[in-house]
Amino acid sequence: MQSNSTEKTIATHNDFANINSWLFVPATRMDRVAKAFASGADAVIVDLEDAVAQADKAQARIAIQDYYHSQDYQPIWLRVNRASSVEFMEDIALCQQLPNLAGVILAKAEQAAAIEYVNQATNLPVIALIETALGLSQVDNMAGASGLLAFSYGFLDLCNDLNVQVGTPAADHIANQIRYQLLVSSKVQGLLAPIDTVYPDFKDNKGLYDRVILWSQMGLSGMLCIHPKQVAVIQQSLQPSAAELDFAKRVVVEYERSHEAVFEVDGNMVDAPVIERCRQLLAKWPNI
Repeated sequence: MQSNSTEKTIATHNDFANINSWLFVPATRMDRVAKAFASGADAVIVDLEDAVAQADKAQARIAIQDYYHSQDYQPIWLRVNRASSVEFMEDIALCQQLPNLAGVILAKAEQAAAIEYVNQATNLPVIALIETALGLSQVDNMAGASGLLAFSYGFLDLCNDLNVQVGTPAADHIANQIRYQLLVSSKVQGLLAPIDTVYPDFKDNKGLYDRVILWSQMGLSGMLCIHPKQVAVIQQSLQPSAAELDFAKRVVVEYERSHEAVFEVDGNMVDAPVIERCRQLLAKWPNI
């Protein structure tokens, strides 16, 4: 049986910087957790909220405990019910019994105090899901909450709350505004860059590819997934081209050789921001 010591090291945001794919598994289907990890997902989220009917939540918690104490256990994230729900305290009590969880996803986050309570009660990092207009209006306040690792958002829930029609150009504008708001607040408070919302059509690889390119170019750190097939698409979409890596290597080599503040590579003017971007790219993909 696996030992789950209560001793924990303090995680930093850098420890999560290379997590690009966050794959959901319903807490009623713990048999799927191994498959989720086998898909190559960087993180697996076991969902105790929307994916579990009210009548099944107590049994789902027992299933999570059974998995945690099994030899197959790998650190999972738990999405707990919103702080105002009757299930919230039961979820937190469960987390307290499972100290080697990876972290907690707080559904429908709306208050900094709730984030801090989760962190203090569990000693685990917290990701706040923004799923209501009230939550969106409180992002700046929540961004300063102790224990907060990152924001993500539930776009379908937000659209319902804001009366936005999903699948329209208007919805795309709203989504980009949400990404921008979360991105700026996260940067100011030194959080991990936001995690993008799910792409519901898991059979639409081209649409998913386009979405990944969008959020990665906007500076977000990863994406929530609802199906294992989406993981490989995300990984392939984020991988830089050979030309991009070659350019970055030559920029860094030339800078380290000359120590010039401004120079030229392939007809491109290179200065401090370009050098830093190239270093970041090479640090993220050191083995390519």
